[in-house]
Amino acid sequence: MYLITVFGNLLIILAVGSDSHLHTPMYFFLANLSFVDICFTSTTIPKMLVNIQTQSKFISYTGCISQICFSLLFAGWDDFLLAVMAYDRFVAICHPLHYMVIMNPRVCGLLVLVSWIIIVSLFYCTVLGVYLSSAVTQSSHASAVASVMYMVITPMLNPFIYSLRNKDIKEALMRFFRRAVIKGTLCWW
Repeated sequence: MYLITVFGNLLIILAVGSDSHLHTPMYFFLANLSFVDICFTSTTIPKMLVNIQTQSKFISYTGCISQICFSLLFAGWDDFLLAVMAYDRFVAICHPLHYMVIMNPRVCGLLVLVSWIIIVSLFYCTVLGVYLSSAVTQSSHASAVASVMYMVITPMLNPFIYSLRNKDIKEALMRFFRRAVIKGTLCWW
């Protein structure tokens, strides 16, 4: 599942970056969301896979704090990017004639930057919440299932939900793979 998550999100980033037809605000935000999803899953899943392979449940204190910090950081950024994407769609639907004026590249970059700044500032409040919630006892099995659903399943499904059903992305991926095959850069195993 981890490889599907990374590969699917990487395909979106490559499609958006390589196809000039997709250089629009919606796809700019989608590529950013894909990047954040890769970072989000990469904060915990590799360590979890090592733990499963070695039959160990050990994590150092600094490793634990690092995972918590980066997980909260990327989860928050993910949420704010989804909010920015919702605003982008709102402008596209409610103000279609002014869309390109309102959602110009400067505004798009500013929205991503603001979402990053908000996440960094809210990060310190959420760390406090993590420490306070750890005092409440919960079922470890229920917590593990919820963690896997949030940390693995959702980022894995995002590429399918947000783009692979999208005609423009499909066409961009087809053009990308055709160019790669023509240039001989793809290696089929």
